[in-house]
Order: sequence, then structure tokens, then C-alpha cells
Amino acid sequence: MPKRVLTGTIVSDKTDKTVVVSVERRVKHPLYGKIIKRSKKYHAHDEGNEYKEGQIVRIEETRPISKLKTWRVLGTGDVATTAAQAEDQAEEKPVSKAKPKKKAAAKAEAETADA
Repeated sequence: MPKRVLTGTIVSDKTDKTVVVSVERRVKHPLYGKIIKRSKKYHAHDEGNEYKEGQIVRIEETRPISKLKTWRVLGTGDVATTAAQAEDQAEEKPVSKAKPKKKAAAKAEAETADA
């Protein structure tokens, strides 16, 4: 059976050789149907203490390393980084301030096009 691989953001790197990774997923509410975010924190093994808080990383399921650690850091995910950047860019899009055409102007344009 393949090992699970998740992508998340490091929320803590205070402990030695361990990082806490918050993984967010989107689920549909069973009754209301609205898409909501659910998150869970995983303790992952970071042998060289090379990852810092705020980085987006990929973690892989592994054998139990300690009481809480059953994941290890694979590295910073290129796919994860591009997905996060795309999400940030989508939020930063400027809203178009062009006003919609009025009905009368639209009818006039349609009449001139027919003539």
C-alpha cells in the first residue's frame, strides 16, 4: 500500500528534529452543502532542523518515530508552492471598475449593427 503524502504549512519548529505541519482540506458540509475548511496538525521528523516556520512542505507517512511522530518531511513541494502562489494571486486580482452598459445603449448598438 502506498504511503500517504500531504502538503501543509509549518506552524512550529521549536522542538529538536521535529516540525508541526498544519494540513488544510476542504469538505462539503453534510447538511448545508457549503464548502468549509478543516485543518489538522501533524508532527513530522526533520532530521537536520532545516525547515522553518511558514514554509510549505510535503510530508510522508512513515513508521512511528516517537509517541506523536509518524510523518517525515520530504521537502518543500514545488507543486505545493505553485498552488499556494496561484491561490495568493487569485486573491490579489484587482476588481474591474468598468460599468455595465445600460439597456438603452445596448439597444442602440444592436439597432446600428442591424442597419
